[in-house]
Amino acid sequence: MSVGKRIYLRRNLPDPALIEEFKNIPASNTADVMGRSSAMNPRIHLVSSPKAQMMAGPAFTVKCRAGDNLALHAALNYCTEGDVLVVSNEEDSTRALMGEIMMAYLYLQKKVAGIVIDGPIRDIDEIGKWDFPVYCTGTTPGGPYKEGPGEVNVPISCGGISVNPGDIILADPDGIIVIPRKDAPKILEDAKNFQAADVIKLEKTRKGIINREWVQKTLDEKGFEVFDEIYEA
Repeated sequence: MSVGKRIYLRRNLPDPALIEEFKNIPASNTADVMGRSSAMNPRIHLVSSPKAQMMAGPAFTVKCRAGDNLALHAALNYCTEGDVLVVSNEEDSTRALMGEIMMAYLYLQKKVAGIVIDGPIRDIDEIGKWDFPVYCTGTTPGGPYKEGPGEVNVPISCGGISVNPGDIILADPDGIIVIPRKDAPKILEDAKNFQAADVIKLEKTRKGIINREWVQKTLDEKGFEVFDEIYEA
């Protein structure tokens, strides 16, 4: 087995019903019940115009060499409908890993749920208009190499977060979070409860009856001091 040049065709996949339920919950609510430690770095952001607010699907992971998209081309051959391609790129920002032709193949032929790239793309004038979720770090006209090495469906790091093949990728205009596949049922339950509580808080805020006594209590516990005077330098 040649580490660095491996393509795995099989993954442990989450229950499709779980994925559908996560689409009803803002990514921020789900992230909050995961210790607020599951969100990818906001350098990876939405650059297209999907009509649906939420993107969700099982991770199809791609490990690219910096500025090289041979492994990503391999992934285009093997990914399946509903997948979310998650692409690591050694945090390189000098070369676009994809453009309009590759992206159109994913969108129109493979019908994946979306793509998350820790690197730039090109042809944004067209891709930016599409009803297809594309998350990346930016754009550049500079193209990629096609030499390898690279791997498909192995653990990767994308946006500073570990991603295993088959983890649930959940994204909305705020950004992207990663939900570990094995923990997804419990996370979903917690996220639903959190969302319900958030709805109540928002309604109380709108009515002007929200209780914010916890703020002063926490400040006191943390040793903050309040001075009713002007700070003199």
